[in-house]
This record gives sequence, structure tokens and C-alpha cells, in this order.
Amino acid sequence: MKNTLFLFLFLFLFSPLYIQANVIEVGASKPVQSIKKAIAIAKVDDTILVHNGLYKEGNIVIDKKIVFIGKDFPILDGQKKYEVLSIKADSVIVEGLKIINSGYGTLEDPCGIKVYNRKNIVIQNNILENNFFGIYIQNGKNCIVKENKIRAYGKQEQLIGNGIHCWKSDSLQISANTISGHRDGIYFEFVTNSVIWRNISIMNVRYGLHFMFSNDDAYISNIFKNNGAGVAVMFTKRVKMFNNFFEENWGDSAYGLLLKEISDSYIIGNKFDKNTTGIHMEGTSRILVEKNGFKANGWGMKIQASCMDNEIKNNNFIGNTFDIATNGNLVLNTFNSNYWDKYEGYDLDKNGIGDVPFHPLSLFAVITENNPSAMLLFRSFMITLLDKSEKILPSITPDNFIDKTPLMHSLTL
Repeated sequence: MKNTLFLFLFLFLFSPLYIQANVIEVGASKPVQSIKKAIAIAKVDDTILVHNGLYKEGNIVIDKKIVFIGKDFPILDGQKKYEVLSIKADSVIVEGLKIINSGYGTLEDPCGIKVYNRKNIVIQNNILENNFFGIYIQNGKNCIVKENKIRAYGKQEQLIGNGIHCWKSDSLQISANTISGHRDGIYFEFVTNSVIWRNISIMNVRYGLHFMFSNDDAYISNIFKNNGAGVAVMFTKRVKMFNNFFEENWGDSAYGLLLKEISDSYIIGNKFDKNTTGIHMEGTSRILVEKNGFKANGWGMKIQASCMDNEIKNNNFIGNTFDIATNGNLVLNTFNSNYWDKYEGYDLDKNGIGDVPFHPLSLFAVITENNPSAMLLFRSFMITLLDKSEKILPSITPDNFIDKTPLMHSLTL
């Protein structure tokens, strides 16, 4: 009896919600053939199901809480004139659409999809192609952007926007997206308490990831590969970057990861492979760089004299032209228990730690930092002799720029 009464109350209280929610189908053979008309007649919590086809309806504005879904990826074409989809209501879901050819312009920043000052938006499993900006979150909160494929064909950074652009937002989840061909793959500015997870950002004109003034964010298990200048992190506190891949970011001013004016942060478990510079640190303080792999980079790390209280420990430095470089003599950072493939010391007590401290800053690295043209002499006999002499009797490199407990064997990361 009690179960029957409970079931009756459940149906009485909740069934009206389902009765009121409708599915409005849009397509060439459906009663409603226009997306804008479907939005106009839809009520809150209705679902608009757009069937496969080509829709050229200019700027489509979603101004009420609805579920907006495409079947077999219908194409919304901005005809290179309009922002394609504008979201101006809370709790909207957008899924399964192919959005192409937004307008182009630097004053209004037209987008494939743009969220205007809203919360609880979900944008998932869409294809965005040849748009000025891909997905733009403006003053959003608790928004999710996941499993989208975002591609453009930019050649110059002034002529293309960002793949996923987030401004003045909080508690965002950006996950499992693939972005290429934009100015920056992912861009954060004044974004807090957010997570960027399992994204692939490749072959973008400038940065694979670029964020500024964005505190308390985490970047986990992303791939940033073959971007113009790598990844840039600027003017930010309490950054957490775990298990990311920074690969093949080559160029005169390219980095796997550029850290500028960063403090109280963690760089743990990442891989820096085949970059001009693995990590470039400028004006950083209280950063823990731990359990990272630096392999086959031009420079493993460049740590400028403006950096202090950073700890570099338990990392692998393998096959880099230079492991460490700096532009000053003052040493305010510490190196502990790293593996250096250039270490030639010994381990008499067989405890896995070298008995002789290692000086990771080579004389030639100091010379080339101040005179880049000296790279012409790289691998010459004279330079090799100078480096060997400097390790025995340091004269130019700072005495305290050392790892006192270098590891004899590389770490398993």
C-alpha cells in the first residue's frame, strides 16, 4: 500500500514536467523547417531536434532554456557574415551540430558559438569549422565545453581568433576537445577555479594554450603539439599543471611552456619533448617543478635571474642540447635529486645518488645566453674543452648552481 501511494504521489508531482516538455523537429520534410521559428515557438525545457541538412539563417539566438540537438550533424552556415549561434539564456544544452563559416572581424569577434553572461551551459560533441572564434564563453559560470572538434585555417594571428576563448568566467570545464588552426587553441583571461582536461591543441598559429590573470586553475593530461610558440602562462597564481605533453614547439621565440610572473604553482608529471625550450621561467616564485621529463629540447629549462624560491626536483633531463640556462649569476632556486644524462660522476656506496654534485649550467650555455651567435661554435673541440674545464674549476658559472644529489638512473615517470 505504501509503495502504491508513493508511486501515485511521484506521478502526480512530476509527470506534468514531462507533459509540458515537447520535442520540436526541424527539417526539410518536417512541419517546422526553420530553426529560428522552432526557437520562437519553443517553451522552456523543450527540445529542438534539428535533422541533417544545410541551414543558412544568419545569426541564431537562443534566448530561453532549451535543449538544442542536431541529428547526423546538420550544418549551420554563417556564410562568412554572421555570428552563427548566440546563447543568451541559462542552462542551455547544444549538441551534435556542425557550425561553419562565421563572420570575420576584430571589433565584434564573431563566433561559431558564443555564450553571453550565462551559467550552466553545456556545449558538447559539435564540429566547428572555419569560424573566426570557435567557442567563446563571456562572463560564464559552471559551463561545460567538451568533446568538440574545432578547426580553422589561420595563417596569421591577426586574421584569426581563438579556438576556445574564455573571459571573466568561473568554474568552467573544458575537456576532450580537439583544436587546430586558430590563433590560440585555448585562451583564458580572468578565469578562475576551472579545469582544462584531456584536450588536444595542435598546429595553432600562436599558442596551444594561453592564459593570463587566471588564478586557481588546473590543466591536466592535455597535448600541446607543434604550435607556433607553445604554451604561455602569465600573471597568474596557484596554477596546477599535471601530466601534460608539450611537444615539437619550435621557433626563435617558441617554448614548450612559458611562465611569466607566476607564483605558488605546481608543474608535475609533464613531458617536454623536442621544443626549442622546454620551460622558460621569468619572474616566477615558489613553483615546484617535479617528476617532469625534458627530452631532446634545445634548452631543457631557461630560468631567468628574476626567478626565486623555485624548486626543481626528481626530473629527467635527457638528450637536451643544454639542460639549464640563465641570464645572471644570482642563484635563488634549488635543484635536488634530478637525473642528468650529462652527469659523469660516480656512486661508490651504490645508493643511486651521485657522490659528486652536478653543475647543470655549462659554460657554453652562459656564453650563448649573452651571445647567441656563439652557437656557430657548438660541438667544436675548443668549446668541449672549455666545458670540461669549467666543471673541474668553475670560474664563470655560479658555484652554488648545483644539484647536490644527482640521480644515477633516470626516473620512471
